[in-house]
Amino acid sequence: MAGGITDTGELYSPYVGLVYMFNLIVGTGALTMPKAFATAGWLVSLVLLMFLGFMSYMTTTFVVEAMAAANAQLRWKRMEKHKDDEDEDSSSGVSDTDILIHDGYERAETRPILSVQRRGSANIFEITERVEMGQMASMFFNKVGVNLFYFCIIIYLYGDLAIYAAAVPVSLMQVTCSATGNHSCSVGDGTKYNDTDKCWGPIRRIDAYRLYLAAFTLLLGPFTFFNVQKTKYLQIITSLMRWIAFILMIILALIRISRGQAEGHPSMAQLSGIRNLFGVCVYSFMCQHSLPSLLTPISKKKHVNKLVLLDYTLILAFYSLLSFTAIYCFPNDSLMDMYTLNFTNCRVIGGAFIRYFLGLFPVFTISTNFPIIAVTLRNNWKTLFHREGGTYPWVVDRVVFPAITLVPPVLVAFCTHDLEALVGITGAYAGNGIQYLIPAFLAYCSRKDTQLVFGSGTVNKHLSPFRHTFWIVFVLIWGFSCFVFVTANIVLSESKL
Repeated sequence: MAGGITDTGELYSPYVGLVYMFNLIVGTGALTMPKAFATAGWLVSLVLLMFLGFMSYMTTTFVVEAMAAANAQLRWKRMEKHKDDEDEDSSSGVSDTDILIHDGYERAETRPILSVQRRGSANIFEITERVEMGQMASMFFNKVGVNLFYFCIIIYLYGDLAIYAAAVPVSLMQVTCSATGNHSCSVGDGTKYNDTDKCWGPIRRIDAYRLYLAAFTLLLGPFTFFNVQKTKYLQIITSLMRWIAFILMIILALIRISRGQAEGHPSMAQLSGIRNLFGVCVYSFMCQHSLPSLLTPISKKKHVNKLVLLDYTLILAFYSLLSFTAIYCFPNDSLMDMYTLNFTNCRVIGGAFIRYFLGLFPVFTISTNFPIIAVTLRNNWKTLFHREGGTYPWVVDRVVFPAITLVPPVLVAFCTHDLEALVGITGAYAGNGIQYLIPAFLAYCSRKDTQLVFGSGTVNKHLSPFRHTFWIVFVLIWGFSCFVFVTANIVLSESKL
């Protein structure tokens, strides 16, 4: 996300890309969705989930279109450079000065690029080079737009790290505190615990949480100071664990429901829960920032939009199945922020191994992702302040940037472990910008640049199905309206306290 053009990597088939995209989207957000469903009501939740899934699919097609436009401009620049080099070799006179100044919106065109249109216009929009969103922002936005993009992506990554930093200690606290003393196997049975309740001996639950947070920071924090890359085998292991955990939870909930042990009686609609549900749904459909890395290596991209639509349909069905089995299996007031913790109760699962596997599942998967997200955030900070030809002093590069990456999310996690609120706020604000506003502006600006460079008759082969300007305006109005709605809801909620 931080850098410019990187290696595409090894190519894979469209169906492998479908699996990778599914694994990318279905993550931590899905674990907080059942409680959000219960607090907002099943009908409101289903309608909002379907609508936000549609909106996310639309903006995904906007990003794909911008990726194709960015690839076309890179090819055009190389062709023009090659042409200028040939002119300099064949003539001692002044070379052609008809150039296109590419600097945000301050551009000047002196001739239409008809030659480019005539030759290879069908292939010039082929997505073969991985152009990350930061590079697309620098290509299509002006300086203010680029800074706003990095501000949005940085805030989102901070929220991601805060969620991860809180989720692991919460899971460890709930599992270890419930496994000792009078609270054995009582997690997820509707019993409410205060942070000041005893965990073991004189240690309170909040003390245990902060001890685990300190250990988590000491163990994984140092990776922020180095370069970390996710290996293929680590990805396979975490994906396998994720699928085993999700399938187990769905099957166990269905078994309880089929045996007549269902205790959930969800309401149809509770408007007070919409704010958190909105943020959780936006967070749970988030993939736009990783699309260049995900879609570029796909070998055949002719039907990429249909492939993405199929993925979103499967994800929507999966989220609905997970959430509906949860809200009918468990009482609304007993659903945990982290849904896996509902299965650590002895009444739900008799086998200790499965209880501990599900209870500690977030610990393993989130811990492997935390260093990756931290390094990504650190690199975004470096890119934001980078000046052409400049270098950072060793202390700034190796100490300051990692420190400003690690300290804020740990402080947030120290102050609160309300995962539903953290996911909701991250999704409702930074997630809103990344999922709606940035893709809409990328589509609009890339279309203007494409017409400017290649002429109005050129058609992007990866043009979004939502090609009418109405859809861009609709997404922008929706995104800004969500900002206003969520902020007003928070202010009104706080004023009632």
